[in-house]
Amino acid sequence: MPSINRVAMRQISRQWIKDLGPQQLRVAEISGKWGSYFNFKTYEQFRYPQYDICEGPFRDDDGKPRKFDLVIADQVWEHLDRPYAATKNVLKMLKKGGFFYIATPFYIPYHGAPIDCSRWSARGLTNLLIEAGFDADHIRADQWGNRAAAARNLETPWPPQYDEATDDLTNDPDFPITAWALAKKA
Repeated sequence: MPSINRVAMRQISRQWIKDLGPQQLRVAEISGKWGSYFNFKTYEQFRYPQYDICEGPFRDDDGKPRKFDLVIADQVWEHLDRPYAATKNVLKMLKKGGFFYIATPFYIPYHGAPIDCSRWSARGLTNLLIEAGFDADHIRADQWGNRAAAARNLETPWPPQYDEATDDLTNDPDFPITAWALAKKA
């Protein structure tokens, strides 16, 4: 059963990825395993902190940055010490016309795994992506949340599991729980 924090995000994000034609894409995922649910042409995982994207792009044996059609960073950017540097490194790993999908929490409890450093709204993610070198005209960003979901985030055990019978998925744009974006390299 999914966390209430991810239900709306997953519905929208799955469609965004499906619209890219996943079976044609060479994909890297930084931590997480969300990308494993798609039928990508190729799919590789790079686990943080063993592979620290803040240190530089992932490289081939010849030292050149690995190139991908899509890089996924799902619920990991909040754990990075230098997310701006990491986002610039992702840009270096994308083929021309490639995409970066990023999803992060905004209003959820501290969760140091191994550390917890940052939070973003949809506008904040857009700004992060622009500052890293993505063109503003090629960024889609969204967010979801409401006060009832925020209250559920105070419960233990955490994260709260979605209960279709009782959880309200109505979005309150002024109370984001999570945010996500898809940016295209020009």
